[in-house]
Amino acid sequence: MAAPGTLFVVATPIGNRADLTERARAQLAAVDLIAAEDTRHTGAFLAQLGIERPLVSVHQHNEEGRIDELLSRLRDGEQIALVSDAGTPLVSDPGFRLVAAAAAAGMRIVPLPGACAAIAALSVAGLPTDRFVFEGFLPARGAKRRERLAALAGETRTLVFYEAPHRIGEALEDLAEAFGEGRAAVLCRELTKLHESIYRGSLGELRAQAARDEQLARGESVLVVAGRPVQAAAGAADEVERLLRALLPELPLSRAVDVVVALTGERRNAVYPRALALKPADPA
Repeated sequence: MAAPGTLFVVATPIGNRADLTERARAQLAAVDLIAAEDTRHTGAFLAQLGIERPLVSVHQHNEEGRIDELLSRLRDGEQIALVSDAGTPLVSDPGFRLVAAAAAAGMRIVPLPGACAAIAALSVAGLPTDRFVFEGFLPARGAKRRERLAALAGETRTLVFYEAPHRIGEALEDLAEAFGEGRAAVLCRELTKLHESIYRGSLGELRAQAARDEQLARGESVLVVAGRPVQAAAGAADEVERLLRALLPELPLSRAVDVVVALTGERRNAVYPRALALKPADPA
């Protein structure tokens, strides 16, 4: 019986082909099969490298259905590489279900690190990187996007978002509204490609630039946004508690929460649990 194979999770360039590591190039040439997000895209990329290997598609619509086949091939001793269209698989790309299933089945999984747009953007943003939050793509629909941003408004860590070209203006509009126009941000467009551009400023400034500069909305973008200052977040929490302590003895809980939200601009789903904890006990 053949020894089980290995699943290699291989990072590919996000733009500049020279960013492919020598180790990744050698491994792609050596595997029995490459599981690719888009076989046409990966096939063209491999052809540029002079590599010809069998390909199978693994994308968001068929990943679940591919798992049994790929696990069977791994059990038979085949070596399989997992790649996305650009960057590191699983980072806002398919592959999570396959990797989880392979891990559960006891298969050997080996990462071949390389390009990642989120990390590349963080490395040049000049914003704190000791702690950060990766949010991937925001919801496409405006109401859902604004709801998600409202939930993140109090986040003190640096935030990283991916955004599609046709939505960048709307996203900046909603970010400025949710986080405040003065929040520092960096927009990295077309990283590692010929027209790479990095825009720095406040959310208000970037929003205004997007409205007048059509170039800003061309190509994939990574948005890196400063977190809320810790002192401001702590001060806001103190103010919420002070107001709740004053209002809860006089008003029904839900009404007190509504008043505090209106006065402070804090999220209702953050204020409500605090109100529950502070609510005076009902008399026996």
